[in-house]
Amino acid sequence: MAANRRIEAVTRRIVERSKPGREAYLERVRAAISKGPVRSRLACGNLAHGFAACGTSDKAALAADVVANLGIITAYNDMLSAHQPFETYPQRIKDAARAVGGVAQVAGGVPAMCDGVTQGQTGMELSLFSRDVIAMAAAVGLSHNMFDAAAYLGVCDKIVPGLVIAALTFGHLPAVFIPAGPMTSGLPNNEKARIRQLYAEGKVGRKELLEAESASYHGPGTCTFYGTANSNQMLMELMGLHTPGTSFINPGTPLRDALTTEAAQHALSITALGNDFRPAGEIIDERSFVNAIVGLCTTGGSTNHTLHLIAMAAAAGIRLTWQDMSDISDAVPLLARVYPNGSADVNHFHAAGGLGFLVRELLSEGMLHDDARTIWGEGMADYAVEAKLNADGTVARVPAPEKSGDESVLAPISKAHQPTGGIKLLKGNLGAAIIKVSAVKPERHVVEAPAIVFEQQDDVIKAFKAGELNRDFIAVIRYQGPKANGMPELHKLTPTLGVLQDKGFKVALVTDGRMSGASGKVPAAIHVTPEAKDGGLIAKVRDGDIVRLDAVTGSLDLLVAEEELAARTIQAKDLAANEFGIGRELFQAFRAIALRADEGASAFAA
Repeated sequence: MAANRRIEAVTRRIVERSKPGREAYLERVRAAISKGPVRSRLACGNLAHGFAACGTSDKAALAADVVANLGIITAYNDMLSAHQPFETYPQRIKDAARAVGGVAQVAGGVPAMCDGVTQGQTGMELSLFSRDVIAMAAAVGLSHNMFDAAAYLGVCDKIVPGLVIAALTFGHLPAVFIPAGPMTSGLPNNEKARIRQLYAEGKVGRKELLEAESASYHGPGTCTFYGTANSNQMLMELMGLHTPGTSFINPGTPLRDALTTEAAQHALSITALGNDFRPAGEIIDERSFVNAIVGLCTTGGSTNHTLHLIAMAAAAGIRLTWQDMSDISDAVPLLARVYPNGSADVNHFHAAGGLGFLVRELLSEGMLHDDARTIWGEGMADYAVEAKLNADGTVARVPAPEKSGDESVLAPISKAHQPTGGIKLLKGNLGAAIIKVSAVKPERHVVEAPAIVFEQQDDVIKAFKAGELNRDFIAVIRYQGPKANGMPELHKLTPTLGVLQDKGFKVALVTDGRMSGASGKVPAAIHVTPEAKDGGLIAKVRDGDIVRLDAVTGSLDLLVAEEELAARTIQAKDLAANEFGIGRELFQAFRAIALRADEGASAFAA
């Protein structure tokens, strides 16, 4: 168990709070397991349809029902740089399966959208709910009941959380997540940020901006900053759903290919047909999620996971809260400085020692549950390693380096960048909100200023260009929650607010929407709950009201007398324009039933 008393205390309360849901979930998982390998329950007609397109040897193996069949759920498309490498994975996985006497089939595909393409665009209003669509699409693929284990091919923002929800819904099956890795380093992140800010100021044009962006996002693999996509990979490793050392190996390399082959064969080795059965529903428990939160906080990971982790845990009958995350963040130090928490990219992080070094450091101080179950080995100590390539092309693992290769990027606990992690819960009369403090300078952790109210991010940019924002203020952007318009990210605001902050003004953002996983240097209270559409106090804020955001005490307050607030009416917004266009009409039901942000903002029952 974790030796850190504060982390252990949070774990115990999660276990206690989750008991009813967790026990019911495990009962369902074990009932499914008790029925034995799934294909034995299919009628001959069902089975014939299930392997009709297979080759002769695979068909014979599946008909005999004595070999494991690996179902592949793939998020491949070739518009997303991170997912383009998955094009060749199914054949590699099938070949790997046959080499060990198994079979693999593509069970189904799931959609995968890129928030980088949709930032500031209408399509971003579909982004959050795409997570739930992905979970449902994966369930359709696995519903054929042909499989003894599942391999999940996904990397980016909502895709991995959706796939985890599916894996836990099919918790009677082992689940192995297989990533594609980050693209090689391009234009340095601080230079990219500088060009964006110059563009916001009108000092460079679109041509220069596009050249900088193209030099940053230049090839196959995940974007190299530490946003939601790379936070996903860290989570999968610390939750034990990756094979060790696999997260940050670049695509198209011999080691990446060897890790994919190994992962497929390992998935076949942990089915109910063998002696090392590791069903996802029993592997992933409260300790797994605490380890994930520790990883998120100590690396300054994406704030999107304050939504996703709650939704993922709910699929396993586990109830997480923002308070759990904030308390864990207070208990763990910040060890990584990767953009936007620093200037390095994820390749620099990996070269400095990566997740293997991080895991070993955290284990040394009891900050991870070392006895958490994983798909590999006996516990988290097996992840304190670095993956290498043997001369014969197979994977070798060596202990993580004793020292960081660059302590400015990845520090040992003895030289932590700050004593607490990257995430803080804010509470006050405006409700509950999340702030990412790891990228914000300490002198900007408290902002008290008049509110300027907006109801879409483009209005902020218009006001900036009109010269109306050269003053201290807090931008209150409302009707951006899951029920209002699907909770889009407001990342488009970062350069604009950054310019004003650099001019010496005290600025901050308060919103019931999201910021990007690349949330940066401007203090931002996000995911405000209750949202404006749900009658939250944010809907009563007026221009000129004083708002206080205090990331030191953890408070978020509208400094207006209670009697005046009681007399105010909610300033409602006509949301008809959010109902149609770019597919939004198909998501009306999701918006209508969405849970609160602090419940995961999911369309699934809590």
